[in-house]
Amino acid sequence: MLTADFDFDLPADRIAQAPMRPRDAARLLGIGATGLEDRVVRDLPQLLRPGDLLVSNDTRVIPARLAGRRGAAAVEVTLHLREAEDRWRAFARPAKRLRPGDTIDFAEGFAAEVMARGEGGEVVLRFSVGGPDLHRALERHGHMPLPPYIRGGADAASDRDDYQTLFARRDGAVAAPTAGLHFTPELLAALDAAGVRRTVVTLHVGAGTFLPVKAERAADHRMHAEWGEVGAAAVAAIDETRAAGGRVVAVGTTSLRLLESAAAGDDGRVWPFSGTTDIFILPGYRFRVVDLLMTNFHLPRSTLFMLVSALAGLERMRAAYRHAVDAGYRFYSYGDACLIERAT
Repeated sequence: MLTADFDFDLPADRIAQAPMRPRDAARLLGIGATGLEDRVVRDLPQLLRPGDLLVSNDTRVIPARLAGRRGAAAVEVTLHLREAEDRWRAFARPAKRLRPGDTIDFAEGFAAEVMARGEGGEVVLRFSVGGPDLHRALERHGHMPLPPYIRGGADAASDRDDYQTLFARRDGAVAAPTAGLHFTPELLAALDAAGVRRTVVTLHVGAGTFLPVKAERAADHRMHAEWGEVGAAAVAAIDETRAAGGRVVAVGTTSLRLLESAAAGDDGRVWPFSGTTDIFILPGYRFRVVDLLMTNFHLPRSTLFMLVSALAGLERMRAAYRHAVDAGYRFYSYGDACLIERAT
């Protein structure tokens, strides 16, 4: 399929610049075999069934965007994949003048050496500090890596809370699993009361999620690897749900991609998984684990719109997105959500 097949008109004013308050007041578009249904996120307990399993991503976003200098030249880097306690892959701007051996200074006592340079502005950086010291340096000098589609706000104190889900436990993401931003303690309590089960997995979302698809053929796009883990407790919860006839509901494309990466064989069985995944889901993919997906509205020509088109069908998603645009739904990280039923 061509990347142009996944294009659609999206007015700039549909890209949300701030989250809804309270979070579960965001709109929710149900997308199923019987049509479209306009709801709100706090309706989720009525839309799911007792015995369904909600799978969320418990990654925590770190302040992964750094402003530094190479000599007199300003350099901005965004970390996207940790390779060691003191080493990260990152996207740099501008990257053309960076060479292995160059030093980027971020603050007194906090610098990084360029170890290698790849394609598309990617570099490998070795920091002057590692482990907990690097974490503290990022918290002090880094900024929350808001996507480029959100204008300004990168230094706002509120972003430290707004761009973090209430599931966040494990440091490592450089982009939020944004479907999780809609949840509140009150919503979780209502889901529990409705008999909806919950479990978590971890996928440390990388900055590669924001990269545009430049290839003419969609399948030629290269996904950047992200580290994830599906633990024994999540596997057991999925097995129990399946055995009882419940449905697996992924909160966000990150949870979905990780669950599908952890599936082996044609029976859809999920196994414990720890490692990197670069799974790229396009129409034609046969889903083995996930029955429903709660996710935000994605941008044209993005790998995420390709994924939801694989789940529900391209024509159904085109129609749903046309409805969302016409009805004033808010798109992308701070926007509204949809609940998508997998096409059979």
